[in-house]
Amino acid sequence: MKVGLIGLGAMGSGMATNLAKAGLLSAVYNRTEKKAKELSAQLNITYCKTPQQLAGQVNIILICISTDQDVLEIIETIEPVIHKNSIVVDMSTVSNETAIKAAAILAKNQVAFLDAPVSGGVEGAKAGTLSMMVGGDAEVLTKIHPVLAAMSSRIVYMGAVGTGQSTKAVNQIMAAGINQAVTEALAFAQAQGLNMEKLIEVISAGAAGNWFLQHRGLSMSLGVFDPGFKVALHYKDLKICQKMAQQTSMRLGLTDKTVVDYKALIQQGRGNEDISALYRLKRTEN
Repeated sequence: MKVGLIGLGAMGSGMATNLAKAGLLSAVYNRTEKKAKELSAQLNITYCKTPQQLAGQVNIILICISTDQDVLEIIETIEPVIHKNSIVVDMSTVSNETAIKAAAILAKNQVAFLDAPVSGGVEGAKAGTLSMMVGGDAEVLTKIHPVLAAMSSRIVYMGAVGTGQSTKAVNQIMAAGINQAVTEALAFAQAQGLNMEKLIEVISAGAAGNWFLQHRGLSMSLGVFDPGFKVALHYKDLKICQKMAQQTSMRLGLTDKTVVDYKALIQQGRGNEDISALYRLKRTEN
């Protein structure tokens, strides 16, 4: 199997590194050329100047980029040159509708498609411990499982194309609620004059403990919001969730509130900060 990866952002770079360590990565492409050249040299793999060049060299193409439009543009770009019986795996976070469209485009050339968004943040991408939710043909997943396992500690088959993205939407909605709860609770703790380090230690060990509190609680209480997961990206994801909910006439109260809050942060110029920057809107001193 020859594997190529398109997209070397915060998540993609960690994925590429783990694939290369496992001896599975042949080539990379990234819109920002400098980053791709530097990483390809570091990993001793091929740097491709275009997505078409990459598609012509491999038979498994992994995609990790930002938006629905970007994903469909990449699919349409590589479709004319991709080898028959190749496999494309999209690990971006997009709508289930986009996943279904991408699969249909590639099916014309007898190319299989899996939607396989991930959860676990930049830390998980670097450590190779991502959780991956996969939609598509189960036999195709079995075939490329070793490739995905180089990046993930948990790979769960969810069903037909689109179900991976639907599952990721659930994850993003839940992450919004957790962010609201943790930032509000820590702002309350701050107002009570509590020792934040001790507070986070004791609560993390109890029923209210969670990943976000453990990994972002102390940094946000210190006013540090270096991105693991950017506000602007979660905002984009939650807008997708809202659109999906509208299709079933469902209201997402917490999601709606979080979209409003994120928009306020983006308008303040904080879209590239970690989502824990929501704490800025809740603490007594902004």
